[in-house]
Parts: sequence; C-alpha cells; structure tokens
Amino acid sequence: MSYKFFEEYDIETTDQLKNNFKDIITGVGEDPNREGILKTPERAAKAMQFLTQGYEMDAEEILSKAIFNEDYDEMVVVKDIELYSLCEHHMLPFFGKAHIAYIPDGKIIGLSKLPRVVDVFARRLQVQERLTHDILECLNKTLKPQGVAVVIEAVHMCMMMRGVQKQNSATTTSGFRGQFKEIETRNEFLKLISSDLK
Repeated sequence: MSYKFFEEYDIETTDQLKNNFKDIITGVGEDPNREGILKTPERAAKAMQFLTQGYEMDAEEILSKAIFNEDYDEMVVVKDIELYSLCEHHMLPFFGKAHIAYIPDGKIIGLSKLPRVVDVFARRLQVQERLTHDILECLNKTLKPQGVAVVIEAVHMCMMMRGVQKQNSATTTSGFRGQFKEIETRNEFLKLISSDLK
C-alpha cells in the first residue's frame, strides 16, 4: 500500500474490532446501549485501524520512490518531526518528536519522505526503542548513506496515567550508523537539533 491515510476501512476488520470494543465497554461496567456510547465501538474500531495503519505500509517502498542522484556530501537534518504511537504493553499513546540526519553518498531523498517513514513505523504497536531502530535501519538500508542518525524524545501515557504516574518525565532514545559513530559528527548533529535555528 502506498503512503496514504485510510479513507475507507476494511468492513470485516471494522466489524470484528467493533464487537471487541463493545465487549470491552461491557467488561468495564458500562452500558454499550447508552446513547452516548452507542456508536463508540465503531468509532474506536476505526480509530484503531487508523492508528495501526503502518502495518499496511512499506517504508522502504516509500523511500525508494524519492531517491535522487546528487553530488552533496554534507549533513542533512530534519528535526521536530511530530510522532504519535501506541505502546505495545498497554496500548496507550506515546508521543513526541523525532530528529533525523543523514550524510549522503551520492544520493539524497525527498525531505517529505522522512516524516512519512516516521509515521509508517509509529502507526504500529511499538516501544520507543524499536521505533528508533526501525527508522534508523530503514534509512540506512534503503538510502545507503555515509551515516544516519535518529533521536526520539517522547512522553508515555502509560507512565503518566497509570503505574508510577510521573507527569514530567520524558524518554530519549538514539541510534547512529556510519559517520555518526564519530564523536565530532555526532556532536554536530546533537547541537543542530538542540538549537533554535529555523
């Protein structure tokens, strides 16, 4: 499937999810036939299909359609890419920003494809560590740059709403390949994503 948000949902999957959500509503002690909740199972089913549509997308295919030959070998950075995902442990949201950089090796990529790749992997049941790794490896494999770096900063509702209930903690994960393993290159990237330069 090409990169495109769902406009139509698979009816069979929607019906199955709808029944499951109706059971959940009943299970927590609510009346699924109450006016305000009557359409909630269908809404929740479609929301879940939207939030997990990454399973139907191929990030490498998205990238491969926008690779161009270019004699440029300096760092390319796209920062503050908004991301929204679902924690695979509790199916509660985590959200934040991704920062991506790569150093081309004769090929560059259309800049809009980097946020799309983030969305493909974020719209699955995830842990932040794997999300970081998935984005990193996809770019490294498809683009074959001299180096690639990914940093994700996110807050997790499973920590804020339940369990330890810590409201002000954030999680940062990172991954580096190629030239970004060198401390000078890595520091340049980290300085760029922490600056206010627009």
